[in-house]
Amino acid sequence: MTVKPLNDLLNWRYATKKMDLSKTVRQESVDAIIEAIRMTPTRSGTQPFEVFVVTNPDIRSKIAEAAGGQAQITDGSHTLVFAAWDNYTDQRIDEVVDLNVEARGDLPMLHAYYDNLKSNYVPRDAETNYAHAARQAYIALGVALVAAAEQEVDSTPMEGFNPDAVDSILGLKERGLRSVVLMPLGYRDAASDWLAPMDKVRKTRDTLVTEVN
Repeated sequence: MTVKPLNDLLNWRYATKKMDLSKTVRQESVDAIIEAIRMTPTRSGTQPFEVFVVTNPDIRSKIAEAAGGQAQITDGSHTLVFAAWDNYTDQRIDEVVDLNVEARGDLPMLHAYYDNLKSNYVPRDAETNYAHAARQAYIALGVALVAAAEQEVDSTPMEGFNPDAVDSILGLKERGLRSVVLMPLGYRDAASDWLAPMDKVRKTRDTLVTEVN
């Protein structure tokens, strides 16, 4: 794999519609993508989500069925399922505190910071907290898409699925999680992918960006 400028990689990647069923993503590439997800910045370092790396063909078939039969899930070799916390709780935030204490020491300011976080987050309703956690998962999705491109692995972000069905397939409710977004991984079958030869379409910089000086 050659080192390429970031913008070249971003132009190379696209939401792949047809994966090559005969190819399997190298474990080193999967590990690199997962590590990028692990290093994703999140609100107060809470990392309020988990990622399920699904390779089991039967499970991927069930997920594909819950996603309207989108073939990338079964034609690719891996599907990442981003699952957010269903709520913020004292216990979950205390576990974040424990990680910080282990890495940075038992600092009074650290406890004060997370006590304040708990006082703001824990009393909120569960749906509000889930929506916030899901937004953190989307930050990780963005990082994962770029990391996959860096590994020259094709990927497709997917919101078009029945989350209740996916939650049931993976037993997420029992773990206090709710599925947010899917990301199949594989290698493009360019000859069979209608989107592969098409130009990338994006807004111009002037349309997208307003500079406030």
